[in-house]
Amino acid sequence: MPALQGISVVDFSRVLAGPLVAMTLGDLGADVIKVESPAGDDTRRWLPPADAQGRAAYHHAANRNKRSIVLDLKVATDLELARRLCEGADVVVSNFKPGTLERFGLDHEAIAAVSPRVVYCEISGFGERGGREMPGYDPLVQAVGGLMSITGPPETPSKTGVAIVDVVTALYATVGVLAALHTRTRSGRGQRVTIDLLHANLAMLANQSTGWLASGEVPQRLGNVHPSIEPFATYRAGDGDLMIGAGNDAQFRRLVDAIGAPELADDPRFLTNEHRVANRIDVRSALEARLTTRTRAEWREVLLLAGVPAGPVQDIGEAFSLAGALGLDAVDETDGVRTVSFPAHLSGTPATVRRRPPDLDEHGDEIRRG
Repeated sequence: MPALQGISVVDFSRVLAGPLVAMTLGDLGADVIKVESPAGDDTRRWLPPADAQGRAAYHHAANRNKRSIVLDLKVATDLELARRLCEGADVVVSNFKPGTLERFGLDHEAIAAVSPRVVYCEISGFGERGGREMPGYDPLVQAVGGLMSITGPPETPSKTGVAIVDVVTALYATVGVLAALHTRTRSGRGQRVTIDLLHANLAMLANQSTGWLASGEVPQRLGNVHPSIEPFATYRAGDGDLMIGAGNDAQFRRLVDAIGAPELADDPRFLTNEHRVANRIDVRSALEARLTTRTRAEWREVLLLAGVPAGPVQDIGEAFSLAGALGLDAVDETDGVRTVSFPAHLSGTPATVRRRPPDLDEHGDEIRRG
């Protein structure tokens, strides 16, 4: 039996952060109803890429294990059905601008007055106070939230290659929802779970955030270099870039032994990690003088055998091939739609994919009859 079997979720959200919360709950067994406007989720129109049936691949990323119904909240009968769905749900997920659902009587206070057990999760861009009216899009938060300032080469602030703030916000929000459901088993009451992209982004910055909080020093862009560890970056090999993660002095010694330069371990410039960080240009020069003599694949085997984390920079196709070769079962295919399978493996209550991402209003009649 899936972990969340018997839990019902109403998903009012769109794009990525909110839908990913609802999909994660669905993967874990919850029954999820995706409520869409007549126009549908924006991601249905975000093309390319598309699958063989012409459906947007972006939409697939956060909408499996859901049933879709179109409700126009400006129509009285649709609004009443939306209210009934919320009042019967264990979890409601939304990412409208703060105050939007209050206008329709679908906010937490209104629903909890009828259904005090409801767990109501709301995601915003910048919170409900001073940022109440600010639109919350992932790249905007990456820009104003400091992530772009530490990403990319020194001369070019860069966003990440995926909407990472949305994804991390969704994961934090899901943890909050699960905690609220657990608490409900003791108290009998639900609660409101709120999260905003900016705060989640600052939490995601982890050591970079705490570094600024501790010292007041503003982190800088270092490209692929780690601000606190060396060698811990990409280095030129004979046929491309090789990632090496020598996180301590013992690993550094094993690294230089493996590449045939054991003398580097006793070089006064490289004796400790602190020395190596201060002299990282010299570290790079010394390492690449050896690394460029062989291919990435050759060095990967040599370094892994020596106990040094290392691997070539690969594209996404190569990454899926690696996962397959390692037997990780990273791909699910349900009704012709391929998505990344749920990454956490629960031995007793495994996640499952029971439904492909739905077409717009695919289950409207079914849900209305129910």
